[in-house]
Amino acid sequence: MSAFYREKVLSVRHWTDTLFSFTATRDSGFRFQNGQFAMIGLEVEGRPLLRAYSMASANHEEELEFFSIKVADGPLTSKLQKIREGDTILVGRKATGTLITDNLIPGKRLLLLSTGTGLAPFASLIKDPDVYERYETIVLVHGCRQVSELAYGEELVAKLRDDELFGPLLSEKLLYYPTVTREPFRNRGRITDLITSEQLFNDIHQPPLDIATDRIMMCGSPGMLEELRQLFETRDFLEGSHSQPGHFVIEKAFVER
Repeated sequence: MSAFYREKVLSVRHWTDTLFSFTATRDSGFRFQNGQFAMIGLEVEGRPLLRAYSMASANHEEELEFFSIKVADGPLTSKLQKIREGDTILVGRKATGTLITDNLIPGKRLLLLSTGTGLAPFASLIKDPDVYERYETIVLVHGCRQVSELAYGEELVAKLRDDELFGPLLSEKLLYYPTVTREPFRNRGRITDLITSEQLFNDIHQPPLDIATDRIMMCGSPGMLEELRQLFETRDFLEGSHSQPGHFVIEKAFVER
C-alpha cells in the first residue's frame, strides 16, 4: 500500500501575492483530529516532495482544505502555488500534531494564537462542535503584517457566523481578533505585546490572562512562538503534550521551507 493518498484538486484561490488556499478530495480512509497536520505535496520527477500542512477543513467535512504561503524559491511551494483544479496532490496517510484539545488541562477560555498561515489548524478547530462544548469562550487571534493577509480568516469567520449550526455557537462563544503590524487597522500590534499590555483583553471586553481558566494553542512564526512560550512560562503556564496535558500547546512541525 502506498504511503500516500492521491487526491484531486477541486479548487484553488489566491488571496494575495503571498497566500493561497486550495481544496481537494478526501479519501474515506483518511482520519484526523481537528488541529492536526499531515505531510502533503506533489510528485516531482517521480519522487514525492512533501511538507507538513495543517488541515484547515474539519474532520467532519468531505473535502480537504489547506492554507499556504507562496515562496518563490521554496522547493515545494514554488510548485504548489501553480496547482489547478484537476491536478493531483499527495496526502500522507497519517495525521499528527500537538494542537488537539486533549493535550490541554480543562479550562474555561481557549486562546487560539496564530500568525500568517498558522491560522490553518484553528480554521479546523473552530468548526469542531466539541470545542464549543469544552470552553465557555474561544478567542481566535490572527496576526498579519498587512490587512489584505487577513482576508482568508475574515471570510472563514463570516461564513461560520451565517451557518445554521455554527452561527448560534459563534455568537455565544467565539471572539475573533484580527491584528496587523504594518498598516492602519482597528487592531494594531504584535500578539505578544497585545497580551502583555492587556490591550487584547481590553479590546474584547474580557478579563486578563488567568492560569486558572485560560488554555492556549499557538501556531505561527518561530519568533512569535518562542516569545509567547517565554511569556507564558514566566507566568507558570506549563506546556502540554500527548503524554502530559498542560496549559498551552505549540505546533512546531512547520515553518515554511
